[in-house]
Amino acid sequence: MAQTPLYELVGVSLTIDDATILDRVDLTVPGEGITVLLGPSGAGKSMLLRLLNRLEVPTGGEVRFRGEPLADLDPLALRRKVGMVFQRPAPFPGTVRDNLLVADPDATADELAAALRDARLDAAFLDRAADELSGGEAQRMCLARTLVTRPEALLMDEPTSALDPDARHRLERTVRRLADGGRPLVWVTHDLDQAERLADTVVVLIGGRIADAAARAGFLAHDGAFGDEGDDPGTGGTQEGETHG
Repeated sequence: MAQTPLYELVGVSLTIDDATILDRVDLTVPGEGITVLLGPSGAGKSMLLRLLNRLEVPTGGEVRFRGEPLADLDPLALRRKVGMVFQRPAPFPGTVRDNLLVADPDATADELAAALRDARLDAAFLDRAADELSGGEAQRMCLARTLVTRPEALLMDEPTSALDPDARHRLERTVRRLADGGRPLVWVTHDLDQAERLADTVVVLIGGRIADAAARAGFLAHDGAFGDEGDDPGTGGTQEGETHG
């Protein structure tokens, strides 16, 4: 029996201040593994990710989460089901424990420790000052803060862009473990090497549109560079991404 997709986007457009950010995007995101949204800077990847958590609302078309239109779902309930980790870690003042309790004030010490373990941090970090963590530790703490609410899925917006290579690979291994444990992820990057390491499914976005086969091949063949700004990335109808493996 086919698994219900995590997300379906049908004719989704997004216009902000008369600028078209996304243009008639048709996309199916699988309900398992890591789906990487890949494309050059300014392609609309982060805005598409924000649509999935209702941080933005489409100006056209429909987004569905596990078959239900997002417009019918309570945004706060959705955000508990779908956690989001942003590009740069944003610790709050206080200890790591204080930071995790922001996500769920009723969480027990065992639940906080479990969230840290899932983010590959030791429970001893609970009493560390959040502003004394390294960049990689702070980003994994932010991941743990998201995991405290026990989300069904995760959205990751270039979460390693500010990290050094060692911290980047540690976080990649962490999310791979989470995905293999049954928690699907959508990961935004413009780094082809990272996409190759992480992706079960790759979706290439260029100029606010899902790239067709030719544009996708050109983008990948040129190490992420895509022609002139006026080039048309093309569309390929409903896209489900190409699955690696």
